[in-house]
Amino acid sequence: MKLLVAGADRVDAGKTTFSTGLIHETGATGYKPRAGNDYWFDHDDYRRAVDAGRLYGKDARRLAEASPGGPDPEAINPVHRLWTPVPGPKQGLLGQEGREVLVDRVGSRGEERWVVNATADVPSSVREGLPLDDAVEVDSVSAFNDAMRDLHVPAMGALGERIAADDRAVVESYADVARPLEGFEPDAVAVVEPRRTRVYGGERYANACEVASGSAREGRLEEAVPEVLDLLEPRARVELPALSGTERADPSAVAESYAPAYEALLAVALE
Repeated sequence: MKLLVAGADRVDAGKTTFSTGLIHETGATGYKPRAGNDYWFDHDDYRRAVDAGRLYGKDARRLAEASPGGPDPEAINPVHRLWTPVPGPKQGLLGQEGREVLVDRVGSRGEERWVVNATADVPSSVREGLPLDDAVEVDSVSAFNDAMRDLHVPAMGALGERIAADDRAVVESYADVARPLEGFEPDAVAVVEPRRTRVYGGERYANACEVASGSAREGRLEEAVPEVLDLLEPRARVELPALSGTERADPSAVAESYAPAYEALLAVALE
């Protein structure tokens, strides 16, 4: 059984909290194919990882901790990107207004490859904390595309094969991206946002992703959740109660509070 958790909002949709409770409920392994965090806004999380010579974010850490066997965050999150804010109107290397890429980690712990933005002022703690001596340095969009073709695409393909071989998997997307793995067809999908979730059949959701990817909207290479949902009617709508910080940190408490949503999701997945 493969379940996808996507978010209707770019930030703070509640995907990870929903996913950790779902992992507890189903005994599945959680996956976060792509993730990122910010050197400035997520500095505590950044330091926790980099001080140990690693790079991962709190979402992947929470999913890994909730999963059976407690895998490394890097094992369930093969691509992690570290951003930093850019003051003023300048755009970063990949055209993200107000921020730029510093470093990408690609691959699992002990087998990582690194990609460094040669046009950025990479903080000394990044260069000192991470093993970047053999990193691929990129100074243009075309060079970054080459690195992603050579490193990111194979890493994502390998993760897709692992997920396909799993009996049970919960896959969490990132930002408001509709699906984090190309060609991934889950059994059911939960689209999470503050106060509610909407449940969709996996096959129809995957088909809608294909239709949305063929549109000319904004020239996107990834389908955004709102564009996909414009093409679908949900199978169920379930209200989500507000949770305290203590409850959000406890997957069993989340599973209890979100039980009606999980029941609706699993009913669609098992049809």
